[in-house]
Amino acid sequence: MTKNPNELTIENSVLVLIDHQPWVAFAVQSIDRGLMVNNVAGLAQAARDLGVPTVLTTVGAQGSVLVDPLFKEISEIFPDVTPIDRTSTHAWSHPGVRAAIDATGRKKLIMAGLVTEVCLAQSVLAAVKDGYEVYFVSDCSGGITREAHEDAKVRMAQAGAKPMSWLATLAVVSPSRSVLVSRFRISASV
Repeated sequence: MTKNPNELTIENSVLVLIDHQPWVAFAVQSIDRGLMVNNVAGLAQAARDLGVPTVLTTVGAQGSVLVDPLFKEISEIFPDVTPIDRTSTHAWSHPGVRAAIDATGRKKLIMAGLVTEVCLAQSVLAAVKDGYEVYFVSDCSGGITREAHEDAKVRMAQAGAKPMSWLATLAVVSPSRSVLVSRFRISASV
């Protein structure tokens, strides 16, 4: 495989998946929930298969009335990764999340989360402020309304974060078409 000419690579990025949980997703209206689950599962599988470090978070999954684990599609991909559970909507402010990201030594973050306008936006804006280069995956994220999702995307982009789709993210971190075709069985006619 040739050297990746893109600014975001397998070697310099970390994936952060924030609060992809069934009860959190229940409120999402900006994207079809089934499509969003499939998208985030594809992104998670790509990260695992390509060796991109991944940080998983949940909000209120433990110790609350509602036990709300990660989507099974994600937990099946990362069976040995324990999500960092929080009581606050602001993942970036949790010391465990920051420690997990800092432990990778990487400053380029690929982030997706539920809900876009709260948990994802708070963390993206704080990470940008702290000097990280952030790429947010909008089709692996969802808002309470389409307008809230779009407004949050604008806020994050205005702060310097870069919006991407999950497939574009995969193509950027691993631009070799052979990787796309072999790992995800993408038709050669596509």
